[in-house]
Amino acid sequence: MKQIICLSNEPWSASPGRTQQLLSRLKDTQILYFSPAARWNDPNFHAKGRQVKQNITVYTLPPLLLPMDERFGHFFHLGQQKLSRFIAAKAARARFSSPLLWTTCPEHVHLLDRLDYDGLVYDCDREWDDLPPAWEGALAGAADVVFAASPDLMDRLSPCSGNIALLPNGGTYPLFAKATAPDRVRPRSPFPGPVLGYAGTIHYDLDLTPLLYAAQARPDWTFLLLGRREHNPFLRRLSRLPNVVLRPPCPLMEVPEHLAQCQVLLNFLREDQPDCDVIPTRIYEYLSTGLPIVTMVWPDQVEPYPDVIYSAHSPQEFLTLCQHALEEIPSWTAPRRRSHGAAGAWSVRAGEVSRILTVAGLL
Repeated sequence: MKQIICLSNEPWSASPGRTQQLLSRLKDTQILYFSPAARWNDPNFHAKGRQVKQNITVYTLPPLLLPMDERFGHFFHLGQQKLSRFIAAKAARARFSSPLLWTTCPEHVHLLDRLDYDGLVYDCDREWDDLPPAWEGALAGAADVVFAASPDLMDRLSPCSGNIALLPNGGTYPLFAKATAPDRVRPRSPFPGPVLGYAGTIHYDLDLTPLLYAAQARPDWTFLLLGRREHNPFLRRLSRLPNVVLRPPCPLMEVPEHLAQCQVLLNFLREDQPDCDVIPTRIYEYLSTGLPIVTMVWPDQVEPYPDVIYSAHSPQEFLTLCQHALEEIPSWTAPRRRSHGAAGAWSVRAGEVSRILTVAGLL
């Protein structure tokens, strides 16, 4: 049984992210999953390890009083020493020997020389423009295998490593496909008129201009927003509209039932990620439902799945395409969307990870 130490940049959650989805599907493994502290005074690192699956134990790393900045010199290195000792102690208690080290963030490069491991993976699912490029370059260069979530990320890392594999995001296909299966009676919507839905975090920089334009232009449509909300400047205006419904986040298992009330699913752009070509997990979940999808795209962006996704470049085009999506005859497009969703299932992605790591002698 292969032992894996995972240094994650996200907590273990009831709404799992990429790292959690992939590692929880690797067979014949024993995993210690270390997530970052939520805040500078987070006390959770004192807690015992939480066994979330038979083979996975989760720990919270000790918080650091100073930011990850080498300019702090001696204090910076003391912080890295604190983290590495914590990880090593938990690994020793679990009797880990020669584990695979799975990293997810360039900050983890500072722990490489302080930990014992027998193989290194760097899984890159975003651009880390807020961190020094040298950190990511060094981490990718040291890794035995680098996974990149998009072609642009592959190009970005190619000067640093010759062992890069494209590994796009995925979705929980069976869960979302079941909720909207053709032979299943869908829940009756409590809202008047057609429902257009968005599921996911409303980040502070999510450009909701198209949504505001469409909601004002079509008061007979209902716009359902499901998920965690940050201080987005559009939310105040949207909350005043009677046809915009804001619902709090819920566990992943409950999301498909909300989407089953919709006729069209929506996706928007984040302003601090211009020209980002990483396809979000949300899209694969949407595809799994078979429902029509309308997304905003950047001016020169390659349209994702152009055969089954409506791609808009302006609020006016967004509104027009939403109308077309509502008029769509689903007999051909719905099965094709589901086939794309099935091909992008997390189980398929995890199988690819297992194959690549086995060929590389890491599993």
